[in-house]
Amino acid sequence: MDKQVYKANALLLITALIWGTAFVAQRVGMNYLGPLTFNGLRFALGAMVLLPLAIMQKKPRAEERGGKITSVVSLPAIAGGILAGLALFSGATLQQIGLIYTTAGKAGFITGLYVIIVPIMGLFLGHRPSWGGWIGASLASIGLYLLSITETFTFAPGDLWELFGAFFWAAHIIILNYISPKANAIVLASIQYTVVSFLSLFIGFFTESFTLACLYDAFIPILYLGIFSVGIAYTLQVVAQRYAPPTHVAIILSLETVFAALAGWIILGEILSPRNLVGCALMLAGMIAAQVR
Repeated sequence: MDKQVYKANALLLITALIWGTAFVAQRVGMNYLGPLTFNGLRFALGAMVLLPLAIMQKKPRAEERGGKITSVVSLPAIAGGILAGLALFSGATLQQIGLIYTTAGKAGFITGLYVIIVPIMGLFLGHRPSWGGWIGASLASIGLYLLSITETFTFAPGDLWELFGAFFWAAHIIILNYISPKANAIVLASIQYTVVSFLSLFIGFFTESFTLACLYDAFIPILYLGIFSVGIAYTLQVVAQRYAPPTHVAIILSLETVFAALAGWIILGEILSPRNLVGCALMLAGMIAAQVR
């Protein structure tokens, strides 16, 4: 395997680690701020981290202008950034609300179901999932049942919010898959994070309240999520995907669910029952199987 691929895989593993531990930071932050205010601040910080990179983006060379990308700040980047921002806002808001009522570990695994949902959504776009996709969906469904369905055959409230959010994370991936080849990646990311921040803070202003003391207490989680989870991890992903095969990307990034469970156990003392652990194992197996052709 090429050295560049090994390096890219290592960057993806670091990205998965950052995103997995981010669930712990999100849950801690919810002790002090409402979900919309918290998301608004962390995505604003993430947009600020990416802003210098967006400004430094070079204009395409003359020979590149015959391709899909015609300028750094183009109509596809603006329109795609707004559309992707709406999907990201919905997914992030539902995820943050769900974390009020469920553990960081369970939230990580349920959110990771976007790996399965994406090929299923592709059916409506004329794409046919491979046999691995159907096996993966089956394993993940059984795992989700063991992880989240209670003895009374109902979803735990927080888990249901996370499941709804997974559909918006999947929609976000599909939107970016269509828009990314036509727009500058850093500029596109900056626009979508700005959209999420604006919507979250605007709606949160009318529906939530907070104090300066709360902002102070939530400072460390916001700092970690804004700089590391949103700014640095996204940049690592962009760099890594220049060299890593798509299958490697999907499988390695799905490990964020494992890191979320481990971080919840080590840092927050969250405990998963044997039934939950079996469910997590099946969901992870399903996520990997979905990428096998």
